[in-house]
This record gives sequence, C-alpha cells and structure tokens, in this order.
Amino acid sequence: MLGGTEFVGRAVSEAALRRGWDVTVFHRGLHDPPAGVRSLHGDRTAPDGLAALADGAWDLVVDTWSKEPRAVRDTARLLQDRVGRYVYVSSCSVYAWPQPAGYDEESPVVADASPDAGQTDYARDKRGGELAVLDAFGQERALLVRAGLILGPYENVGRLPWWLARTARGGPVLAPGPRELPLQYIDVRDLAEWILGAAEGAATGNGPVKGGASGAYNLISPSGHATMGTLLDTCARVTGDRTELRWTEPEAILAAGVEPWTELPVWVPPGSELHDMLHRVDVSKAVRGGLRCRPVAETVADTWSWLQDIGGSPPQRPDRPAVRLDPAVEKEILGG
Repeated sequence: MLGGTEFVGRAVSEAALRRGWDVTVFHRGLHDPPAGVRSLHGDRTAPDGLAALADGAWDLVVDTWSKEPRAVRDTARLLQDRVGRYVYVSSCSVYAWPQPAGYDEESPVVADASPDAGQTDYARDKRGGELAVLDAFGQERALLVRAGLILGPYENVGRLPWWLARTARGGPVLAPGPRELPLQYIDVRDLAEWILGAAEGAATGNGPVKGGASGAYNLISPSGHATMGTLLDTCARVTGDRTELRWTEPEAILAAGVEPWTELPVWVPPGSELHDMLHRVDVSKAVRGGLRCRPVAETVADTWSWLQDIGGSPPQRPDRPAVRLDPAVEKEILGG
C-alpha cells in the first residue's frame, strides 16, 4: 500500500488485514499505520525517496496518489518487475468536461495529461497517473479505479463530517433540495473491498496476477442509492434529532450566492452539468464486477461513531480547502 495511513489508503490496508493478507505500507511517517502492517518510510517527491522500495516483491500494489504524475511514473517503473498488479485509485474527474448523464468508462478523458508532468490540476494529475501505470504495467496488469465521491470513517476532506457537525449543533438547518435529489457516493470500506476482490480475482479463485480485473472502472454507488433526503435525515437522527431540516429550493440557494459542493457539501443542483458529472455516472461495469454498497444509514452512523471516538474534530487534508457554509448566510436564507 502506497500511503495507507489516512482515509482511502487506511481503509484498503485494514480490509487487506481482515482478509489475512501480508500488508506493507510505504508512507512518510506523518501518521501511524494500522497495527499489523510492515511499515516502510519514504517520500516520493524527494531525491532517493523510494529507496525503501528498492528490494522486495508483492502480488499487488495500491496507489492513491493525486499530485504530480511523475511520482506515480517513478514508483510504477521501480516496481514493474516485482509486482503482479498495480491498482491506481483515480477519479471520475479524468473525464472531459462536460459529460452527459450516464457516461461510462468509454467516455472521452481530459487531454494534455502526461505521466511525466509535475503537478497541474486534479483531473490531469489523475489522468497522468493512470497513463504512468499503463506505461509500466500494460493493460493486463493495471486496474484503474475511477472513484466518485468517497464518504465514510477516516474522511479527511470534511464533507460528511460537516453535515454531521451541523445537525449535531441543532436548530434550523438549511437542507438543499429537492429531498428526492439522487446522489452517488461510495463508502470508503466498500471501495476498499471492491478493490481487493477485483484485484484478487475472487470469482475465479485465482490470485492477483492471474485472475484479477484490469482496465478502468467507475467506482461509485448506483445513482439514487441515496438521496439528499435519506442522507440528511440520517445525519439528523444519528446526532440526536436536535435539528429541524428546512428544505429549500435550489433557486433560492443559488440566488444567495452559495457555492454548491464546497459551501454545501455533497449537494449540487439538479439538471446542472455538475450534477450529471458527479451523481449520474454509469457504474454497471463495477456492479457486474461485484460492487456492493452498504446502506446510507450504516455509512452515516459509522462516520458519526468514528468522529466521537476521535473527539469530534475530523482530520483535514492540507491540500483541500475546508468545506463550510457561513452560519450568517444560512440564517439569512432561512429568513432570520
């Protein structure tokens, strides 16, 4: 596991341990990895930062890198003869903007991405990472997991934790409508289990090298697995039913200058290009490949339990802006 101490990487490491696998975590040493892994230290952006990976062989590597593609290139080249399969956790952001509702893995991706590039923008960085893995491992040994919105325990972006904190505070809450607005997300634990099962080739009984999946997969729940209503109702319930959800039309929210997705996490207005890109993705290929998504109630309740266990303040990635809605703006929209 390249990373393995936070959010997606940690969930993958823990899922592999539960399967009884031998897990090596390569990380910078800024956070403690899960108990039971072999820990190697290094910084992929530093000279000789991959020295700890110079020796050894593994059936599978999972990589979540989201910055300069050349870091993926260098790691993939170093490991290409000593790893059976390379899983790169990419993003649906690699698709060219905009895509119509129902776009799939054959849809066009962003142009001008390179495996040799430094850090540019998120979409091209992720696509460059994909190209780096394909260059080193080829189509047959590369699995590109194009994730959508990821929620669940260990979240370090702040989307679901923000909603939980807001409903826990109580009082009237701006609930962006409509209630039935379909959402797509993936619980980080379901993402981890799908990655390991697909890479292992569990359906055939073969190991990672012989029977695993390859190519690109959109990895997110089917559209409508949750709605804004089911998500926020559950947030309100698990945090003590101290709040009143006031469902508000999208037009009123947008007229107030509120930014979808960033100021009101998860939510984007229906009928928008952004909603089609985020919440109306074709995931039939992943479903055929064994994707199973736990109920929204479980994701929300387990995230709330984790937040309480760590004292209520979630970790925050330094390279992502904090998501929040100004309480004064919320109050104004709700009429004081």
